[in-house]
Amino acid sequence: MVTQSTSGAGTSGAGTSGAGPVQAAPVPAARQVTERTARFLPGVAVLMTGIVLVLAGVGVLVLASHHSHGAAVGLVLLGVLIFIASALALGGLTPVAPGRARVVQLFGRYRGTIRDPGLQWVNPFARRIAVSTRIRNQESAQAKVNDADGNPIEIAAVVVWQVADTASAVYSVDDFTQFVTIQTETAVRHIASSYPYDNRGSGALSLRDNAEEITRKLSAEVAARVAPAGVHIIESRLTRLSYAAEIAQAMLRQQQASAVVGARQRIVEGAVGMVQLALQRLETEGVVELDEERKATMVSNLLVVLCSEQATQPVVNTGSLY
Repeated sequence: MVTQSTSGAGTSGAGTSGAGPVQAAPVPAARQVTERTARFLPGVAVLMTGIVLVLAGVGVLVLASHHSHGAAVGLVLLGVLIFIASALALGGLTPVAPGRARVVQLFGRYRGTIRDPGLQWVNPFARRIAVSTRIRNQESAQAKVNDADGNPIEIAAVVVWQVADTASAVYSVDDFTQFVTIQTETAVRHIASSYPYDNRGSGALSLRDNAEEITRKLSAEVAARVAPAGVHIIESRLTRLSYAAEIAQAMLRQQQASAVVGARQRIVEGAVGMVQLALQRLETEGVVELDEERKATMVSNLLVVLCSEQATQPVVNTGSLY
C-alpha cells in the first residue's frame, strides 16, 4: 500500500520491516534527483516588457487599418509576431509565494527549483509544479498493536515535518504527503511492538516510563523512512498511549496491586526502622529494662500500630509492667 515511484522502488520494503534498524533503500545515483536552483529572471521587468509589446501590437494593427492592402498585410503579420512575443513573455511569469517553491520541468527533465518569493520569469514552455515548504503536522491514526510483551495497546503520534528537497519530494515518490502518512504509521507500529508498555520495575526501556527515549527513537525511525522523499522531521511525539479496552481493567488492577505492594514495602521498612530506634533509645537512656520476651511483645505491638491501615485502640496498663 506504500505509494512510491520507480526511483524509490526499495523504499516500501525497507519501511515495512518489523525487526532491526531501519535503513532507507538506496536509490541509484544515475536516477536520483536532488534539488538545485533553477535559472530565472526578475518577473517585474518582463511583465512591463510584455505590456509594452501588447500595446505595440495593438498599435500596429490599428496602423494597418489605415494602409493599402499590401502594406496592411505586412503590418498585420508584424502585429501577430508582436502578440506572440508578448504571449511568450507573459506566459513565463511565475508568482512564488513565501513558504512555497516552484519545481521547473522542461520537456520531462528537471531544470531546478525556484524558492525566491516574488514574481519570477522562466521558460514559458516549462511546467512549474508548486510545492509547499511550510512546516506541517502529521497525526497518525490510532492504531491497536501488541507490545513486546504481547499486550494489545492503543497508540498514536504526531510528527512535525517539512519538505527539505523539493526535487526528491516530486520525483522520488508519487505523493509525498501520503508517503509520510503511511511511513509514520509504520514507524509508530514498529516502535510500539519493539518495547513493552510498562517495565514493571525491571528498569528496561518501556513506552510509558521512558517517553523521551522512545520519542527520540521514533523521530530517528520516521526520519530514516521518509528520507527518500526529501522530507525533514522536526519533531515527533506520542499523543495517545494506553492499554486496549479489552484488557484495560485487568491491567489497571495489576497496576493497583503493584502500587499497594510497593506502598506496603515502604511502610514495613519505615516501621522496622522506627521500632529499632525506639528500642535503642530505651536501652541507651535506661528508661526500662526489657527481656527478650518483652522486647518481642513490644516489637509486635509497635508493628501492628505502625502498619495498620486503620487507627488502633490502645490498651492502657494501669498496673505493673509485667
